[in-house]
Amino acid sequence: MYKIKYIGDPILRKKSADVDTFDDKFNTFLEEMTEIMYREDGIGLAAPQIGVSKNVVILDVGELVEDESLRIFINPKILSASGSSVIEEGCLSIPGVREEVTRPEIIELEFQDETGASYTHEFDGWLARVLQHEIDHLNGILFVDHISPVKRQLLINKKTIPEKY
Repeated sequence: MYKIKYIGDPILRKKSADVDTFDDKFNTFLEEMTEIMYREDGIGLAAPQIGVSKNVVILDVGELVEDESLRIFINPKILSASGSSVIEEGCLSIPGVREEVTRPEIIELEFQDETGASYTHEFDGWLARVLQHEIDHLNGILFVDHISPVKRQLLINKKTIPEKY
């Protein structure tokens, strides 16, 4: 059984590898990942957050965006980004911490689905925001890396995040 990895775990700082096998075992993994995301009350989850260094992201922003439900992104790569928005973010791997993060408003994404089929699509709003947050996990980046050094030091001083995170 997979479990959420928390800030300070070295896997959260590793760059993940592409998925190249789309079989029954992989589909079972996707089901387990989805179950964990819902159980933990998340809207997104990247494979490294449960200890698997693979380029897999799942998300469900249905509570924020009408007509949205579970989406799976395999080997996602951001091709372009534009605009800017500031929104408060949190993370299952950094419980109890919420901070405002500036990110592009619109992204163009290349990705595969759970069958291995390839797509290129533009996303905006909450989908773009959550995708960027989760893709950061695939590259060993945490949302607290995007906040000011002063805010980050305050979190360290309050022992909300470890000094070596």
